Amino acid sequence: MQDVPFYWSHGHESNDLIFCMHGIGSCADAFLPQRDLADRLEHRLVAWDAPGYRYSPDPVDEPGIDGWADAAADLIRSLGYERSIVLGVSWGGVTATRLALRNPDLVKALILADSSVGSGTSSKQAEAMRSRAATLTELGAAEFAEQRAPLLVAEATPSEVVENVQRLFADSIRMPSYQWACNSMAEADHRNLLSSIETPTLVICGEEDRVTPPKLSAQLAEGIPNSTLVHVEAAGHLANQEKPTDFNAEVSKFIRSVD
Repeated sequence: MQDVPFYWSHGHESNDLIFCMHGIGSCADAFLPQRDLADRLEHRLVAWDAPGYRYSPDPVDEPGIDGWADAAADLIRSLGYERSIVLGVSWGGVTATRLALRNPDLVKALILADSSVGSGTSSKQAEAMRSRAATLTELGAAEFAEQRAPLLVAEATPSEVVENVQRLFADSIRMPSYQWACNSMAEADHRNLLSSIETPTLVICGEEDRVTPPKLSAQLAEGIPNSTLVHVEAAGHLANQEKPTDFNAEVSKFIRSVD
């Protein structure tokens, strides 16, 4: 990795850190609804554009899941923190899991939202993930985002939320980083590693998630010894954006229990 990834920060620098990692078709601004969470807890919230996304510089070489996890660890340390609460959504949750596995002392608590053990659980799943980037090349970011956005949310989600998801998607993705991110998901399979995670963990998912169905969140919760599973009603794959009040309430309750 080269250069510091783009990030925005909300809250005072002296406060405990909540570090947010977005999904494979998103960016830091997906966590704007979580600023209220930081205010409520008097924590500092930092959200990044992962290297190769939106405002962040491109990686020099394909990072793999380890490379993105290490880039997040480097950024947390560069901000002056030896411990952090890490919140990851979808691909960000898979990367956050790898971060906790590689740097357990750095992760005070782990929040995995609408995530999974990775797409490397079968050759079919892995190939489907790798091939997704071809659609971006074929359609372009705007049309690809228009097709994907409605699948990422519950059917009854207000149109303005869907439009925001679509806009962030189109603004954030580019090649080759999107292909590399898909590859990193395809190579990830944390099933046999979850039992080694001792970090207090909240697994939270939308009840109507059609991308990573609730059974995949249940698999995470069953595999991580010190974990809690929570569902968000009337939310799809992006529960933190669709139902921020309910999402923030559950996350706040969990963080207070850890603090």
